[in-house]
Amino acid sequence: MSSTVTYTVSGMSCGHCEKAVNGEVSALPGVTSVAADAAAGTVTVTAEPVPSDEQIAAAVDEAGYELVGRAS
Repeated sequence: MSSTVTYTVSGMSCGHCEKAVNGEVSALPGVTSVAADAAAGTVTVTAEPVPSDEQIAAAVDEAGYELVGRAS
């Protein structure tokens, strides 16, 4: 069963930012859906299994942004 987790990301400001984060996170094993939202400063990841927070942080970092943590 898939799980969905939303993370807070700092530094995104436009559609290009969203595409960069979507591309890096979607390349992680098990990820089936990624939705970065620059206006909200979030990325929502659906996966089975969900990658570790460290894997998500590394992918967001690779895209040039910073993972702040899980959104509440």
